[in-house]
Amino acid sequence: MSKIRTDPEDFSRPVRRVLMGLLIILLLGLFLLWRIDSPRVERFRAALVDRVVPSFDWAFVPVTKAVDMIDQFQSYAGLYEQNQELRRELQQMKAWKEAALQLEQQNARLLDLNQVRLDPKLTHVTGQVLTDSGSPFRQSVLINVGNRDGIRDGWATMDGIGLVGRISGVGERTSRVILLTDTNSRIPVTVQPSGQKSLLSGDNSTLPPLEFLEDPDVVRPGDRVVTSGDGSMFPAGLLIGQVVLGTDRRLRVALSADYQRLEFLRVLRSHQLDPITDAGALVAPPILPGGPDTTEALDTGAIPATGTQPEAEPDADAGSETEGGDG
Repeated sequence: MSKIRTDPEDFSRPVRRVLMGLLIILLLGLFLLWRIDSPRVERFRAALVDRVVPSFDWAFVPVTKAVDMIDQFQSYAGLYEQNQELRRELQQMKAWKEAALQLEQQNARLLDLNQVRLDPKLTHVTGQVLTDSGSPFRQSVLINVGNRDGIRDGWATMDGIGLVGRISGVGERTSRVILLTDTNSRIPVTVQPSGQKSLLSGDNSTLPPLEFLEDPDVVRPGDRVVTSGDGSMFPAGLLIGQVVLGTDRRLRVALSADYQRLEFLRVLRSHQLDPITDAGALVAPPILPGGPDTTEALDTGAIPATGTQPEAEPDADAGSETEGGDG
């Protein structure tokens, strides 16, 4: 008894084989047709292409749409990047706006003080940075100006924006500059606009802390920090940076000077103060014109106290003369 075929796979397998054979024969025929070098075959190929290719325009529609979608996606990606760039520029413009407002306020204050004359002796010498200390425990640089250029210890050094440090060690042709970030650096500063006095202490970090603030509650991040001029160490008003809040919750200063690109430094020739040789001259009253009694009273230190009756002075002077006579 013969087996009855009921499985659909038994019918489809021979059909696939026949179709595969026809496809192979068709491809071989096309291959041979395009390989035959004959004028008649060439005319036949041209007629076949003219007949078949225009009718396949519908087949290129998905390809065209896909290309358009890719172009649009690339255009969208370009617009997104441009939008992000505009956002970054907007943030920078906001920062510049804040800086411009601060400069406008500073300019207004300077216009109010337009009668103040600047010290003409405050000039500068520009030096090139030769090398740095190369040590994480000492923050300093070496510049190519020294004694031959009139450089002295303690003078302030600045880059194009803010204070960098001070001269500490002068040679004939070179000088050592201790940066504000060095642990040996202590700079008296003023925080604006509150006017709080403080001490900027280096700790080998890029954000040196503020110490000994009079009232830390009135100091806010973003306040400007300038030199106070206390102790005649530095000229007053040199820009140092802005107040920031460190990760340790301490008030620190983001330095305005670009420590990553220290190429040239300006050494400020500080005003030379007259040395104080007689401390008593600072507190003693001026010598009034008069007789020898007044001079003797001033020499012996018998300075009348505030509120003393004028008629009591002759008695004191007489007593002094009597004591002088007894001696």
